[in-house]
Amino acid sequence: MSSSLVAYDDSDSEAETEKTEVPNTSSRQTSLPTPSVDRVQYFAPGSLGTKSTYEMQPAENTDSSGTSTVCEDPPEHYVQNNNTDLTSPYCRRAYSDRAALCMPYKNYEQIPSSSTNSGNLVSQKRTHKDSTTAIKGIRPYIPKRLRQENSSIPEKKESAQKDSSDFEVKLGVSGEQTLRKTSELIKPYLGSKYKLTEVPKSLIFHMSKHNGPVNEIQWCPVRQQSHMLLSASMDKTVKVWDAVDTGCCLKTYSCHSCAVRAAQWSSCGRRILSGGFDSMLHLTDVETGKQIFSSQNEFRISALKFHPTESNTFICGGFSPEVKAWDIRTSKVLRVYKAAVQQTLDILFLQEGREFLTSTDAVSRDSADRTVIAWDFQSAAKISNQIFHERYTCPSLTLHPKESVFVAQTNGNYMALFSAQRPYRINKKKRYEGHKVEGFAVGCEFSPDGTLLVTGSSDGKVFFYNYHTARIIRTLSAHKEACVSAIFHPVLPSLLATCDWAGEVKIWQ
Repeated sequence: MSSSLVAYDDSDSEAETEKTEVPNTSSRQTSLPTPSVDRVQYFAPGSLGTKSTYEMQPAENTDSSGTSTVCEDPPEHYVQNNNTDLTSPYCRRAYSDRAALCMPYKNYEQIPSSSTNSGNLVSQKRTHKDSTTAIKGIRPYIPKRLRQENSSIPEKKESAQKDSSDFEVKLGVSGEQTLRKTSELIKPYLGSKYKLTEVPKSLIFHMSKHNGPVNEIQWCPVRQQSHMLLSASMDKTVKVWDAVDTGCCLKTYSCHSCAVRAAQWSSCGRRILSGGFDSMLHLTDVETGKQIFSSQNEFRISALKFHPTESNTFICGGFSPEVKAWDIRTSKVLRVYKAAVQQTLDILFLQEGREFLTSTDAVSRDSADRTVIAWDFQSAAKISNQIFHERYTCPSLTLHPKESVFVAQTNGNYMALFSAQRPYRINKKKRYEGHKVEGFAVGCEFSPDGTLLVTGSSDGKVFFYNYHTARIIRTLSAHKEACVSAIFHPVLPSLLATCDWAGEVKIWQ
């Protein structure tokens, strides 16, 4: 009987090694010490309950130069019975003195191998199965294809993070958990009514991740998730912040190629609608960062508003005489509202969405004809364009939370009060003045209880007005650049968020 276990007919290199190594076999066997043997028990994949013992010996192949090659990684799923000779790709290569294991990877199914069972040769097909238990001291054999795939996974992840940085969590905070959580500071106020608003005095968070002016900020409308603050910037990004607990940036969305002029939360708090100077409209999923709705508009967008009762409908306006109503479900324009203007500055819904107002840049010499226009939402008919008769444009509009009135910010460095009922008369007895606008799109906002009116200023200050008396209660030196927006938190009393033309967002209490 020959001592070799497998014969190779088509390998010339192995035949040459056998010829050169045979004369020195006896001397090597007598000179080499007997290595220690580690016995490990394996279960054959094809037969349950059958144990087989595999003896692992360090196999050495010493050439003429005295170097030796050691096979350190035996196959984890190699099974050898006492009376079994495997002639498969998982083969045992016989050298002159020691046995070296050869494990070429072809597929997961072995070719039919002959095994002796009670003196009879029975051919059976063996299937490679992964072991569920790891054995100490033995490294499992990993095929080359899998090793290459595993080594390429980190590179793919790094490239994917660079390409999709617009919806990745920037800090070491789990995005989904942080977005879905309810802040411990907000929980005590969820079951109670909003308390009296007080003027904030101290700075809590100073957030300066934007590389350009911040155009708009908005708290999440869902009370349980109102710790999130949305900001749209001229640096082409939209960011979501944890503005209550940590002051960290949770998500950054870079779906626009130009400055983002307007952004709004959806009523469910799971989506963000944004529009910019690239004439694109995007509805983005907050958690995944994917665009649910995208559309190319015919003009640059400067104002966006969701319908207060129809969550799938929104209105957008911009550098065009038209204002369009869109349906997200069909990605089509529902209605077009036409006016003889060049730009729409802001949009405000009235009376549960049946009517809405638009502020424009139309200014004549002695009066501001069509500066504020009232529209019927369903019929697209123009209700009135003789609302504001002074020669100043109105960059922003806001509605009182309890009373049927609204306020228009004007470039005359004051805010005017109007009735929200037809014919939308101006209140000449009240005028909120003292701050500066000077051409900036400075926003104004009521407190949730309606007692305070807050506005930014071109000199970086924040002004707090008493709604009933129109007097200045307090002035807060918040920013060095023009403060373009200041909004109160919908749940936490006296929590204020401000932003400026330098790209900073600050939280006050």
